[in-house]
Amino acid sequence: MTALIDDFSRRVRYVRISVTDRCDFRCVYCMSEEMTFLPRAQVLTLEELEQVARAFTELGVEKIRLTGGEPLVRQGIDGLVERIGGLPGLRELAMTTNGASLGKHAVALKRGGLSRLNISLDSLDPGRFRRLTRTGDLAKVIDGIHAAQDAGFERIKLNAVILKGRNDDEVLDLVDFARTEGLDISFIEEMPLGDVSDHSRGETFYSSDDVQARIETRHALLPSAESSLGPSRYFRMHDSDSRIGFISPHSHNFCSTCNRVRVTVEGRLLLCLGNEHSVDLRHTLRRYPGELEPLKAQIVAAMALKPERHHFTTDGDVQVVRFMNMTGG
Repeated sequence: MTALIDDFSRRVRYVRISVTDRCDFRCVYCMSEEMTFLPRAQVLTLEELEQVARAFTELGVEKIRLTGGEPLVRQGIDGLVERIGGLPGLRELAMTTNGASLGKHAVALKRGGLSRLNISLDSLDPGRFRRLTRTGDLAKVIDGIHAAQDAGFERIKLNAVILKGRNDDEVLDLVDFARTEGLDISFIEEMPLGDVSDHSRGETFYSSDDVQARIETRHALLPSAESSLGPSRYFRMHDSDSRIGFISPHSHNFCSTCNRVRVTVEGRLLLCLGNEHSVDLRHTLRRYPGELEPLKAQIVAAMALKPERHHFTTDGDVQVVRFMNMTGG
C-alpha cells in the first residue's frame, strides 16, 4: 500500500482535512445565518486528525490542506500544525482561512511547518464584506494578510467567490489589490452545496469565463502550466509576479485530473466534492485507536468509490445537501 489509485487511474496525492465545522464568519454562499454545529463527541480529536494525516502520507499523499469551517478557531491548531508539518514524505502543508485570526497565529503556523496559505477575500468594501460574511471585519482580514507576510509566508493566495450582482464589479479591484500586495488570487465559481437562505444560486452564478473577460479589459492573461496540485488553472500577467487562478467546477470541469479527497471533521472520507460517496473513518479510528494499518486499508479500499466526475448545474438546484463548512472549505 504505497499509493492511492482510483478506478480511473487517477493517483490521489492531495488530501484536504477539515479540523472544525465552526467558523467566526457566516458567508452567504457557505452557510445559513443560523447554524447548528456538531457536538464535541462527533468531532475528531487532534490526535485522530494527526493519525489521519499520518495514514495518508504513508500512502503517498504529498500535500495536506487544513480547512474548516475556520481552522484557526480550533483550540490547539498551532500544535496540530507542528505535528503534521513534521511528517515524513509530506511536501506541502497548507491551510485555507478567512484570515481574521492570522495576527495571533501566523508566526506559530510558519514556525510549525505550514508552508502555504489561502485567504478568503470576496470584497474590498467594508460594508459589502460585512454583508457577504454577515459577521466579518475587513480590517482584521487585511491585518491578517500583512501578519502572514511579516511571518515569512510566500505565494499567499487569495480566494474570491464571485457572485453576479453582489461582487462581480470588484473583480478588477481584487486583481489590483493582489498585484499591489504581491499576492496570487483565484476566482471561484459558487458551488451548489447546502440550501443557503440568502440567495438563489441560479441568479448569482458568474462563470470563470465572465471573470476572465473582465480582467482582460485591463490585463492580458497568459496561460501557465504551473500547478499547486489543486484545481486552479493559472495565468500570468507580463508586468506582475502575481498569478491569476480560476476554479471552475461548472464551466471548466476538472474531474479528469482530480487528485484529491477530503476528510470531514466528523471523520467521513469524501471521495468527491460533488457527490455523497464516503466512508466512515471515525469508526475505524475509535475501534483501533493509534493503529495505522486498519485505517490505511480502509482508505485504500475507498478508492473504488471515487466517481468519475461530479454533475453540478447552474440552475440553482442544490446537488449536495451538506453545507460547505461541513465539507471542508
